[in-house]
This record gives sequence, C-alpha cells and structure tokens, in this order.
Amino acid sequence: MNSSINQSPLPGQLIDQMKMTAKHKFKNLRGWAEASGVPQETLSRLKTKSSCDLRTLQALAQAAGYKIAVIPKIAENGAHFPKKLSRDMEIELLALAASGNTEIDTWKQHGPSFFVGGLAALLACGRGFDREKYMNLAEELHPGISNHEVFAKWLKSSPIRAARFLPMARKRKGIE
Repeated sequence: MNSSINQSPLPGQLIDQMKMTAKHKFKNLRGWAEASGVPQETLSRLKTKSSCDLRTLQALAQAAGYKIAVIPKIAENGAHFPKKLSRDMEIELLALAASGNTEIDTWKQHGPSFFVGGLAALLACGRGFDREKYMNLAEELHPGISNHEVFAKWLKSSPIRAARFLPMARKRKGIE
C-alpha cells in the first residue's frame, strides 16, 4: 500500500490549515519543523508538492496540535442524514438530548453516524450541556466532526436547525 497522500486536498492546503496554530506555538516555521522532526526544507517544499508521506504529515500535525483522521466519505446507508426529519423523529432527538445519555449504541440508533455525531457536537456547543462529554461522544460517532470545517458542513446540510433545536432541547431539559 502506498503511504503517500495524492488525493485532494494537496499537502500544501493541509499545511496551510495548520500553519497559523504552528506559528503561534513555535514562533516560526523553523521551530515547527524542528519540533516535528521534519527538515525545514521538506516543510517548505510541501507547499507545492502534489503528494506527501503520511508519516511526515502526521509528525507536523502532531507537533502543531492537530490530529489526522480517516473519515468515511459515505455513511452506512449511503446518506449522511435521515431521508426525512419528521416531527416524531425531532421529538425523539429532543428527548435524547434532554436525557443526558451519551452511550454510543443508543445514539447510533437515531441515524447515520455523521448526523448523530453532528448533533452531539451541536449539544457540546450549547449552554447547559456538558461540552466534554458530548464532544467525546461526537468524535466516537464520527471521527473528525469536531473539526471546524466538518462541523460547518454539518450545520449547513443538516435538517436540524441549531437556532431552533438548541432552545427546544434546553427547555426540555429544564434549562431556561
């Protein structure tokens, strides 16, 4: 098996996503390269290369405080969200949110992993819900959902509207 990444996004795009954090942490790119054990020349060349050894990318990510995750492109049944969000399903999801239950098997019964993982991440952001508990659940359900870009995609595509769902979940939980 080839350990190079040669699919989109290019290594330079991934490096750019981590660069600002790395600069703040290490003051400059040289410090980042040294901390990751990657020669500074390699880091510079990655900006224009179309492929990168996975170990190199992992070392840079770890030094900058990032995690490389493999995320399924298609959910179990080929859909990331339920075909339809009925009122009954919304009521079930509100009951689940208000219950405080974070057992992964219970959550998996309520929809595709991307969908319920995003819902758990949404609750982690909501006032009155245990951030750490729900974010851990979210990552167990769908690794990578806590990534800003991934969660933004969930928010944009989900049939659940955060501005509507969170107040209803808080009310159901008894949080005003």
